Amino acid sequence: MARTSAKERNTAVARALLERHGQTYAAQAGITLRDTPSPLYRLLVLALLLSARIRADVAVATSRALSGGGLRDARRMAAASWQERVDLLGEGGYRRYDERTATQLGEGAELLLREYGGDLRRLRERAGSGGVERALREVPGIGPVGAAIFLREAQEVWPRLRPYLDAKALQGAGRLGLPESPAQLARLVREDELARLAAALVRAALSAEVVAGVQDAADA
Repeated sequence: MARTSAKERNTAVARALLERHGQTYAAQAGITLRDTPSPLYRLLVLALLLSARIRADVAVATSRALSGGGLRDARRMAAASWQERVDLLGEGGYRRYDERTATQLGEGAELLLREYGGDLRRLRERAGSGGVERALREVPGIGPVGAAIFLREAQEVWPRLRPYLDAKALQGAGRLGLPESPAQLARLVREDELARLAAALVRAALSAEVVAGVQDAADA
């Protein structure tokens, strides 16, 4: 039997990873990501929720609860009362951080309205290609982790970010035996699959079960 080359092995692992775990967190939260204000804002809220020390499924459920409660853009988030935000956070199961997060969501929405008219595309344009992460971190509740989550997912509709594979995604690549280089990883998939790859790599970083399942599938 012919030996499998490293490139063939890496490609097989990347394909298995995408097939089994290649749903973006935005898609999981019911966000159809487009380069328009509401989906981008909902993604930012999701990134804030995911960046806390809480289970991803709780953050996703809470994102759905906020959207279902009508808080789908910065203007509506700012207009909601603090208690309304707390109640929706609790509905999603986000109880440990609900009061602080309700405050951050309100303050963040007000900042986005004041500085960018509630439109994250204006943030991108004003910050330039090298300053988006820094600008995102000025939003209350968005630290380095939250900014990285947003950018991993936003590359789906902001092509200039590609390939955006942060330290957590590269950690997942290392656990799978894949190259720990954004450029090398990008060559294993189509350009329009990079956001899905990033999400799948993060799941691999967080779960030994994901790693084992993907490796078994690649070997099959």
